[in-house]
Amino acid sequence: MIEVKNIHKSFGDLEVLKGINLRVEKGEIVAIVGKSGAGKTTLLQIIGTLDRPTNGQVLMDGTDVFAMRDKELAAFRNRHIGFIFQFHQLLPEFTALENVCIPAMIAREKESDYMPRAEHLLTELGLKDRMHHKPNELSGGEKQRVAAARALMMQPDIILADEPTGSLDEKNKKELSELLLQLRKDYGQTILLVTHDKELAQMADRVIEMKDGLIVKMWKE
Repeated sequence: MIEVKNIHKSFGDLEVLKGINLRVEKGEIVAIVGKSGAGKTTLLQIIGTLDRPTNGQVLMDGTDVFAMRDKELAAFRNRHIGFIFQFHQLLPEFTALENVCIPAMIAREKESDYMPRAEHLLTELGLKDRMHHKPNELSGGEKQRVAAARALMMQPDIILADEPTGSLDEKNKKELSELLLQLRKDYGQTILLVTHDKELAQMADRVIEMKDGLIVKMWKE
């Protein structure tokens, strides 16, 4: 599903990624761990096509994503990759339902096509009675489930999660871990996540440790 080949990333004279090679299989859950500054989030952003590498390739189902032009790449990202961020990144002026619909709006789908899908996702995630509430009316766990529904909206092949439990209490951390496993079971997504949360990492099929811009260790849980 994902193949990363000799990825380097520099910001001026600072080399953040120093030659990353990685394969992630379809339907696999992989956790990337390591101390702050190891390059985890930079790698995730490159895999998610939010940033381009200085050198190297990212292949998704054999497609060299960085061979695409920016507009084509943005459309590819919208269709094939879903994101879950630590602080949810929900738009405060929109309801939960409207936030979930945004990827479909960007893709210029018809409302009659995307609205039932968004309502179904929120219902499946236990938010049927909260879908018309705005983010400031939701708990941290509810916001993260809205973010998960938004990530699933376009039925992407890949879910990328950056510190998804970082702002949650213990109860909501456990619920999110269970949710990620359920998403893989129900929708078959490949899930790649960056985390400092040892318990979340333990639910992954495989754990990759990074240090100073390199993968230094890899093991199966």
